[in-house]
Amino acid sequence: MTLRPAQGQPEHSRGLKVTAADLALARKVLETEAAAILALVDRLDERFERAVRLLLECRGRVIVTGMGKSGIICRKIAATLSSTGTPALFLHPAEAAHGDLGVIQGDDVVVALSYSGETEELLRLLETIKRLGAKLITITGNCRSTLGQAADVALDCQVSEEACPLNLVPTASTTAALALGDALAMTLLVAKGFRQEDFANLHPGGKLGKALMRVEQLMKGGELAPIVRAATAMHEVIYEMSRKGLGMTCVVDEHDRLIGIITDGDLRRHMSVSPNLLERSAQDVMTRGPVTIHHGMLAAEALHILEQRKITAIVVVDARQKVEGVVHLHDLWRTGMI
Repeated sequence: MTLRPAQGQPEHSRGLKVTAADLALARKVLETEAAAILALVDRLDERFERAVRLLLECRGRVIVTGMGKSGIICRKIAATLSSTGTPALFLHPAEAAHGDLGVIQGDDVVVALSYSGETEELLRLLETIKRLGAKLITITGNCRSTLGQAADVALDCQVSEEACPLNLVPTASTTAALALGDALAMTLLVAKGFRQEDFANLHPGGKLGKALMRVEQLMKGGELAPIVRAATAMHEVIYEMSRKGLGMTCVVDEHDRLIGIITDGDLRRHMSVSPNLLERSAQDVMTRGPVTIHHGMLAAEALHILEQRKITAIVVVDARQKVEGVVHLHDLWRTGMI
């Protein structure tokens, strides 16, 4: 494969081919970045615990700040924190000096990323952070730097080398900082008791939101749910099934508790052996002890049950076995889950 350089690239790059040496270099990049992350494992000590505690006790917001490529990592860390129940935002340190300093309040925790620990734009924020009484966590490659010494907690993300062949471009160092930010966010998630349903509430859109939808958001309830009583004549049962269009109906007793269901398949099976089907009642035809679920179940779990049981609809009941609704395979199709 021949690489064609863009207009304006150096002449010596023209006609360059991808070689085994190039692939070896790419593998070395991945190995270097992986090693940088693994080196962090043994550095997780009481400083990391203090950082988590500061974030856990934060009564304001988490302000994540950094310049250049560290700033890009900061945006990701802030987004991860926000999506897991910790209010966080990114503050551009250069913009902070031109009016955005008002974002920082005394009950906030500032997380500052600087590999050198001497980034000028971040050092300018120190006076304001200390004056307001906000807490400061630093993620840096030099804990003895100005920023590291000013922090309430300094987390060490030093790397032995960058993945860049020139050892210049921030690569392994930014990867390590991102991984350390993820470690903070995930530890904080567990410490806060953040649950799957909390995640679903914060991700209502997209594929994640669909996968985390609850049964109560999809089920046909109230007047839309097909329900007949045990003594209901079969011609009325068939009318109810046709009217509600779910290919089934729930059968309840005199106390409105679910005792069975009748499906299109049940009708076909009984018609083949009972020519007087319409003279019978729902309790004569129904399948007893049907599979049921509760309204708080994830839609993904309901889908799994439908597929496992090879059925197209499932009844949603409360603790007293009273029908709350019905979830049909078509309802899951409409969400885009399948």
